[in-house]
Amino acid sequence: MIKDAVHKTLAVLACSSLLAACASHNSPSAVDAPGAAKKPLTQALESGADLMQGHPPIAALNAYLDGFHFYNGHPQAQMEAHHYCSILNEEVIQCVIYDGNLKDAKLMGVEYIISARLFAGLPAEEKQLWHSHVHEVKSGQLIAPGIPEPAEHALMQKLVGTYGKTWHTWHTDQQKTLPLGVPQLMMGFTADGQIEPGRVAERDKRFGVDSEAKKRDRQDIPAPAIDPGADAWQRGKVFQIPDPTGSHRHGATP
Repeated sequence: MIKDAVHKTLAVLACSSLLAACASHNSPSAVDAPGAAKKPLTQALESGADLMQGHPPIAALNAYLDGFHFYNGHPQAQMEAHHYCSILNEEVIQCVIYDGNLKDAKLMGVEYIISARLFAGLPAEEKQLWHSHVHEVKSGQLIAPGIPEPAEHALMQKLVGTYGKTWHTWHTDQQKTLPLGVPQLMMGFTADGQIEPGRVAERDKRFGVDSEAKKRDRQDIPAPAIDPGADAWQRGKVFQIPDPTGSHRHGATP
């Protein structure tokens, strides 16, 4: 087991190069938002604000992870998710999720990631909203594009025992050009054969990575026992916010 200090050091080194490295692996947004083009005044205001205002919370989003989610209760409704994360401390990470990694990317949702220790202290009802990360890491589906393999390996060793709570607010995978409807709870895959192989292959080609090779390389990462309260969808306990607007094809509770 790598000591926490080494984990932290490697994670920091990884984060410092993640955002710059991802720029060469373009993933455009799934939709174009309606609206008139920016006027010169708007562009000037935008440039001025960028120069004169600080952005500490945004600057803290220095780790980039790419993986896959599905709508809770509808594992066939799958999408790629670009996570831009801030490591708050050794046990809490917060991420904003986009549908791409270019300037036109749409803010798709958020994910909160906590340690196994913190997760163990949650009420049983709360645990049902969270998913484990063991399979995402061990399968090679979760990647940190662009950083050296040793740094990514250490980062994955840190993430393998964590739990995530994810809400999507803009469903661009359903070609929603605006954030319509209500937030939907998302989950992560827990076993081989659940995700569409072509989805992973297309992502791997775009980023120039090999998920199967990563799976082999991560065999030495211990797979911790998963808290039985997580991944509740596997036990038929599916929670989803009912959508009175009828905007979702897949998001409503079955």
